[in-house]
Amino acid sequence: MTAAVPFGALCACLLAGRLTHRFGRRPVLMGAAVLFALGALAAALTQAVWMLVLARMDLGLAIGAAAIVAPLYISESAPERIRGALVATYQLAITLGILGAYLTGLALNGPGMWRWMFALGTVPALLFLAGLFFLPESPRWLMLAGREGEARASLIWLHGKRADIEPELAAIRAAAANGAGAGGLGEVFRAASVRPVLIVAMGLFFLQQLSGINAVIYRAPQIFSAAGFADAQTAILATVGIGMVNFLTTFAGMWLVDGWGRRPLLVTGFVGTSICLTLIAASVLLPGGLPHWLVLAALFGYIAAFAMSLGPLPHIMMSEVFPLRLRGAGMGAASLSNWGFNVVVVFSFPLLLRHLGLGGVFLLFAVMCAAGVVFTLARVPETKGLSLEAIQNKLGT
Repeated sequence: MTAAVPFGALCACLLAGRLTHRFGRRPVLMGAAVLFALGALAAALTQAVWMLVLARMDLGLAIGAAAIVAPLYISESAPERIRGALVATYQLAITLGILGAYLTGLALNGPGMWRWMFALGTVPALLFLAGLFFLPESPRWLMLAGREGEARASLIWLHGKRADIEPELAAIRAAAANGAGAGGLGEVFRAASVRPVLIVAMGLFFLQQLSGINAVIYRAPQIFSAAGFADAQTAILATVGIGMVNFLTTFAGMWLVDGWGRRPLLVTGFVGTSICLTLIAASVLLPGGLPHWLVLAALFGYIAAFAMSLGPLPHIMMSEVFPLRLRGAGMGAASLSNWGFNVVVVFSFPLLLRHLGLGGVFLLFAVMCAAGVVFTLARVPETKGLSLEAIQNKLGT
């Protein structure tokens, strides 16, 4: 049941890139919104476990599609000076959803209320669908589809009637002319010029999944117990505190990503998560060996470092580094890494827990975060302040 969502998202990765190239970014997002609403409603009305599994798989398909197309649409529509911050709103929405789920769990805590928890998921889904009717299609996809007049109108809508859109329109026209024809997943993996950026995009999601975020979120009550929180209700409230820190510190990442840059923020995030995970592992391996306040600070510090860096930046980078013709397929390949390793972590975590113990697992995650520092310095390019077309020229893709 737990794996149904990432498995559905994994399946969506195989289709979303091709669909966005053929039909556009906006229609695919609308389709995802419909799947979100149907999945939430089906989960609320479920009468058997297998029905709930299918409903969660439907939600996984919606999540997988949105995880590719939402950052793609934002990246192709946003001005380069604030593109990183705007793409990071995708991660901000995730953290807001997590916090909302925690608070809903506290508020709807009674017999049969779980159905209402699922049913409430239809509200943001329908708001998502309604909002999309007021947005234009991506100007870059319109140009790639040979609809230059509509691309011009989209840019005017996005930047305002008084803005000089001609230089950007010319750059998009040139990029579209060099990238005629749709590229699929096969070409993404075969093209030598794209391989370096594919390694960056897939590598960042690999490291994100092995940074331990799901283990920390799921095992937070045990960590709080190690820190001295014996009362269950106190632990639940402290878990809500995690959601709050996760949400608020994402704003810091949005502010820093376009000012400080992608590489410095990634390095800082990997260093911070590695140190905090090491402290958390020590608190589990040596119960009572660390002051309670230090364990608590390490937990909140880990969440803050992840939310500012490792959470949003893989989505930002994958939306920037691929060339226009292969952008949808390339982001699909990157998302395959994301959800593929998510599934691996879900299934392998009990096995690792049995052989290494919770403290050993956290130490393994700390080592992976340290490896992320090396990977960032060796592989990740800086894309701050560059247009998507300038990034394409810089990387030679």
